[in-house]
Amino acid sequence: MSATSSIPATPSVPAVPSVPAASSIPAAPSVPAVPSLLNRVVVAPSGFKESLSAQAAADAIAEGVRRVLPDAEIDRVPLVDGGEGTAVALAAATGGRLVALAATGPVGEPVGTHFALLGARDTAVVEMAAVAGLSLVPSALRDPGATTTYGVGELIRAALDTGVRRVLVGCGDSGTSDGGAGALQALGARLLDADGFELSHGGRELSRLARIDPSGLDARLKDTELVVACNPFNVLCGERGVARVFGPQKGATPAQVEELSAGLENWARVLTRDLGVIGTDLRHGPGTGASGGLGSGLAAVGGRLLPRFDVLLDHLDLDARLAHADLVLTAEGALDHQTPRGKVPAEVARRAKLYGRPVLALAGTLGEGAHEVPGVDAFHGIMPAPMALADALLRAAELLTDATERALRMILLGSRLPGQAPAPAAAVPAADVSGTQRPSSVR
Repeated sequence: MSATSSIPATPSVPAVPSVPAASSIPAAPSVPAVPSLLNRVVVAPSGFKESLSAQAAADAIAEGVRRVLPDAEIDRVPLVDGGEGTAVALAAATGGRLVALAATGPVGEPVGTHFALLGARDTAVVEMAAVAGLSLVPSALRDPGATTTYGVGELIRAALDTGVRRVLVGCGDSGTSDGGAGALQALGARLLDADGFELSHGGRELSRLARIDPSGLDARLKDTELVVACNPFNVLCGERGVARVFGPQKGATPAQVEELSAGLENWARVLTRDLGVIGTDLRHGPGTGASGGLGSGLAAVGGRLLPRFDVLLDHLDLDARLAHADLVLTAEGALDHQTPRGKVPAEVARRAKLYGRPVLALAGTLGEGAHEVPGVDAFHGIMPAPMALADALLRAAELLTDATERALRMILLGSRLPGQAPAPAAAVPAADVSGTQRPSSVR
């Protein structure tokens, strides 16, 4: 037997199936193209306190939109609520101009400030934050018992000197809690204690007020329409009074809050009596607590307290611009349970829903109630990670731009998901697309 005959036969290898021609392989399903549903984006933010003006916030958001939707039409509508930036925004919107001057700041020292003359030249805009705002009070001097609205009265007088027949006072971002006492002093009223001596500046003095001598008030006020654009939810006295709600934000201790509250109660009583206020409840009337009670003081000398958005947004033609939007982006420093109480995102969302427009809100912080703001379909925090407040304020524009980009990419991703019909608008809860945990009260 030969050697080769003893080797077992090698098992046969199964034949490899033939590979079909490329033309016979089914094509992979194509990724749906992004529908061109976002051709026009309205960017309507408020400012971020002590960080970004409304214009700067709008520019930062627009940059984020451009990264994702380079061909979209972006309509920037920086919104003002009577606080910082109001005079500048309304002057720009109406073809008006700013008038620069010096006036008494909130801590009693002169500050550079301004008011606006609107395009028609018959209306002046006095922005209280430009002369008595919190940003003008150094951190070490934040005592709302001592700060004053005297400069607001000086600006009103300067506006009257131009011959206007209408003065619009914007309330917001105040660093004061004097009930507008300083403003009335600048306009000529004398605030006297029980011995007939004039009071010094600050809300702390109001508990000593015994009577008001209005004989020196600027006579031009009687022939001028004085309109106060304010948050109607802010009232002067009571459990929701301005000292209790906003005093701590301005540096008041719990004891100072009670002191200020008592002083404002006395202020309302003496104002009503000595200025003959009829038909207006200075304690609990809507807007009387605006800007540390400035609303009450101006109401006592004939000012009409009106909801700020009804007064201010007409100059910006907001409704017509929202009506043509495919998506509305709004923003503020904090989105929380106070947002529906007269804040910009809530007003933007309310108006956008009149035209069935979707609304995304961006915010520096997300607090309790962020998911409950009516009309806001989704919200997004701009902080990608915990950081010091000082760093966040410094990087606010960058953070807002990046957050806008992230949010829009999530929206576009959702548009690519197959097989999901959109739910009716009323059934869609507000969604947090920030990638961070929602407030702990949300279940």
